[in-house]
Amino acid sequence: MRLEISCDDRLGICQDVLQILRDHEIDLRGIEVDPRGKIFLNFPELAFEDFSHLMPQIRRIPNVKDVKTIPYMPFEREHFEFSLLLSTLPDPVLSIDTKGCIDIINDAGAQLLSGQGENLKGEVINQYIHGFSILRWLEKQPKEPTYEAILIGHDEYHAQLLPIWVTGEDGSETFAGAVITCKTEPITATWQRGDNQSAFAGILTEHASIKRVLKDAQRMAELDAPLLIEGETGVGKELLAKACHYASSRFEKPFLAINCAALPDNVAESELFGHGEGSLSHQSTRKSGVLEQAAGGTVLLDSVGEMSISLQAKLLRFLEDGVFRRIGEEQEVSVDVRVICTAQDQLYALVEQGKFREDLYYRLNVLSLQLPPLRERGSDIMLLAEHFVAQACKTLGRSQVKLGRATREKLRRYQWPGNVRQLENTMFRSVSMLEGNTLEAADVRLPETHSGNEPLAVDMDDLTLDEAVRQFESSILRRLYPSFPSTRQLAKRLGLSHTAVANKLRDYGIGKQRQRK
Repeated sequence: MRLEISCDDRLGICQDVLQILRDHEIDLRGIEVDPRGKIFLNFPELAFEDFSHLMPQIRRIPNVKDVKTIPYMPFEREHFEFSLLLSTLPDPVLSIDTKGCIDIINDAGAQLLSGQGENLKGEVINQYIHGFSILRWLEKQPKEPTYEAILIGHDEYHAQLLPIWVTGEDGSETFAGAVITCKTEPITATWQRGDNQSAFAGILTEHASIKRVLKDAQRMAELDAPLLIEGETGVGKELLAKACHYASSRFEKPFLAINCAALPDNVAESELFGHGEGSLSHQSTRKSGVLEQAAGGTVLLDSVGEMSISLQAKLLRFLEDGVFRRIGEEQEVSVDVRVICTAQDQLYALVEQGKFREDLYYRLNVLSLQLPPLRERGSDIMLLAEHFVAQACKTLGRSQVKLGRATREKLRRYQWPGNVRQLENTMFRSVSMLEGNTLEAADVRLPETHSGNEPLAVDMDDLTLDEAVRQFESSILRRLYPSFPSTRQLAKRLGLSHTAVANKLRDYGIGKQRQRK
């Protein structure tokens, strides 16, 4: 039971109230005094008869104006208000005492430290945070806040440490600990220009194959020769290209990209090399292409395998001589840029098919990197999933979301045909639609793929042997294609030539071939 007593200020009025409670043998649980003329009491529920005797006695106390029951104490409201505010903050926040023990921690902080909030209270902060000695900082009883880089697990974060000083009635101050806030986006996810190591730190991985690729990329980043990056869609080819640019001596110059698959031939040539005045129409003005705009920097040719043969010839001459002509002009233009190209399938397969110039292939393939698909680097799935969940929470301005055990298993078992890009989009969509704070397996919607456990069977009724074989062959290809979207990898899996598999996919209308019809 809680009471609010309205009164005028008078010395001893609280003692009078407490004396009445003692006379009734009421156990007082809490009392709050508001200097503006209110006293709040918290005590156990009373029987109606006892309560009816208590109220008149309190009202008869001199200077008491009114007495009424209330649903909660002011402190209780402030406590729940404070807890709600903390839980909805997207960034981790925690409070520690002078010994470095955790007093208060919000949901985002508990998620970051990989524990439950209640279980973390009383724990010494130094066992979770490294790279900066918080205990040594507390010993100095600092007056000013500080910003430090700290390590939590494998990630480096920016942390703000705010010292807490309590002012007494006599004006003296006592050091009481600190409040720590962390940015949910790790430093490793930001570009730090000109530093070879930090430029690649934005590519999160725990897998040995990616670490080998990054090690090779760090050396190749310092060279000016063309670089070819191959891998399936969504594996992070452009991210790696950007890292190579920012780790090079060209980092202060532009990094510009052009998608060769998204532009028609004439548009792609104009975008890449530019055009002269009146060359496209009577009203067209002179325009510099991407190569000129990126002078001194890097140009990324995304999906270079989709470039037309005629445009390939012009690109080859530029790579060999460093000069080109704008459309409609005779004057040669010379620029210094580094060219990085990406291709979804292995580019040499297009050379074998006569769709890509062999001389250009060898000119581009001076330096090459191959990014493996996400399904071949299973240890990275949860690392990236948790990173994308934290990013989504920050973008949406909501409290940190936890991944349930069944959710983790579902993410690990999925084949991820769309690779890292699909994982990022899936996590953002799942978090944005989530009502609670734990992402369960049912909250993560994924396109169905065959698990490979179902038996393959063909109904032979009214089928010839040739028709049955074709139907069986089609079923195998449809089952495997989502896990091997690269025709060369699918061919290797089936023990066939790349050309044979590409022809069969086209015949059965599977994958990209079906979309082009």
